[in-house]
Amino acid sequence: MQTHIGLNAHLLTAQAGYRSAGINGYIYNLIQALPDVDPSFSYTVFTGSQGQPPAHSRLMPRRTRWSTQSPACRILWEQVVQPVALVRARPNLLHALAFVGPVLSRVPLVVTVYDLSFVHYPDRLPAARRLYLRFLTRQTCQRARRVIAISHSTARDLAATFGIPPGKIDVAAPGVGADFHPLPPAEVDAFRQREGLPDRFLLFVGTLEPRKNLPVLLRAYAQLPASDRAAVHLILGGGKGWMYENVFRTIEALDLGDRVHVPGYLSAEDLPLWYNAADALVYPSVFEGFGLPVVESLACGIPALVSDVSSLPEAVGDTGCRSGCCLPPDDVDAWTGALARAIHDESWRDETGEQGRAHAARFTWSQTAAQTVASYRRALNQ
Repeated sequence: MQTHIGLNAHLLTAQAGYRSAGINGYIYNLIQALPDVDPSFSYTVFTGSQGQPPAHSRLMPRRTRWSTQSPACRILWEQVVQPVALVRARPNLLHALAFVGPVLSRVPLVVTVYDLSFVHYPDRLPAARRLYLRFLTRQTCQRARRVIAISHSTARDLAATFGIPPGKIDVAAPGVGADFHPLPPAEVDAFRQREGLPDRFLLFVGTLEPRKNLPVLLRAYAQLPASDRAAVHLILGGGKGWMYENVFRTIEALDLGDRVHVPGYLSAEDLPLWYNAADALVYPSVFEGFGLPVVESLACGIPALVSDVSSLPEAVGDTGCRSGCCLPPDDVDAWTGALARAIHDESWRDETGEQGRAHAARFTWSQTAAQTVASYRRALNQ
């Protein structure tokens, strides 16, 4: 007998840009991997008109005719339309794939929470949306049968901030796609020439916003000798989020315009090439639900320098922290020293990159899906 799972995937989008990364990528790759875990499970995938879920015989898309890309439309669908859709679809279980489930539905519920940045960094969202997320995420987690966190750090945060019992929380970390691996030097060189990239550079990948802590990285980079900055540039790859202006003001104030490049959003197709072309990934963020670019870069054999807070030590792994890759997010001098080592110590780059590849191999979407299905079984057996 088939077990029928409803998946609220209204955050899926077909549009490129920074909104198609992050949570959208997690949802898409998880849904794609779910059918291969257990053939006794079938899925109805609820999306807006903009959603493009993966195709599979046990994934039945149910697309509403109106776009739910705007938060207001998505909230209206979640709380008003979704309960009716669930009565018609009659799933055994609903998986709310992003923070909030419908208040009026009595279908057993599992919810995924990526991070609590809307609690710890409230200024990044309009007040109404922030209050909606804060109140209804807490309420959803409290009444859900299981709560899925994408890292042990987020699991601890859910317990500490919302009082969710640790035994109710499952962890299903993101996977790394098969495209992320070392590439032939000739292919990387061709990409470098196509994009007009410097011979050597350090790379940041992520949305430009305050919690990414980029002014600290820029000040650390500015403290390097001019010869180091001339030899190894810094590239900040990612779309503009909120309050990104300070990044550009800092670049101008430190006179780094000829050594720091901001190319904007990096396409998913080119990301493996960006990682392979870099000397190292630099990730000074003060708060992350997981930090997938860290593991992606490691899978490409590129070392990652990360902050020693929230989930980033998990992403880089124990070996990475022992090799000096984890740094206090506010210690400019420590970051300068780490950048200098990444620039000058080739043997360190090679050794740390090889260790990172072994660590990154642990993160697969099939494992994410298996952990998610295990959470479904726990919820259904309650």
